[in-house]
Amino acid sequence: MKIDLHCHSKYSQDNHLDPEDLILVARRLGLDGVCFTEHHSYRCSWPVSGMNIPDGFLVLRGIEVSTDSGHVLVYGVLDDSWNQWGRNNYLKVGKVLDSVHALGGICVPAHPFRGRESVGDRVFSLEGFDAIETHNGVNGGAQNKPAIEAALKLGLPSIGGSDCHHIDQVGRAYTVFDNPIRDILDLVAEIKAGNCRGEQGP
Repeated sequence: MKIDLHCHSKYSQDNHLDPEDLILVARRLGLDGVCFTEHHSYRCSWPVSGMNIPDGFLVLRGIEVSTDSGHVLVYGVLDDSWNQWGRNNYLKVGKVLDSVHALGGICVPAHPFRGRESVGDRVFSLEGFDAIETHNGVNGGAQNKPAIEAALKLGLPSIGGSDCHHIDQVGRAYTVFDNPIRDILDLVAEIKAGNCRGEQGP
């Protein structure tokens, strides 16, 4: 299965991308699913749950969190109880990791070598990340290459996502899963098991 694990829509409040258009384009590109990772909040993506989803296409929800050690993708939490600090704060990465793991979720540094909004070399000293976003569709190869190398060095699974904020960015990177994914619990389990890999799209 091919799933774009890093998607933003108008519910992130930093773009105008309609989630239904995003899904149509992703399906046209041959993807099997997408995960909406709106900024700071799980709740803000709830409208996508009520959309008409094409048969056989998977739509999941996660979060992209701003921390004091860069942006972190969160999968597997089902509400915002992990966040005791509010939407507009840069959260302590250690507290985010602990809170998300306590709820059964996983944490992945987003675009880890992009610069100011990324974990950078701290990825080698921080403990608790469950995978690395090795393939980010907005990044160039010079930014994705050290992420790939970090995943190999740390022995962590690789994931990919487009980081789309505009329709022409959808599907530029995605994650290939070895086994079928039916829901967010499957996603978390398969990433933890390393049964996945990030790939670059067209």
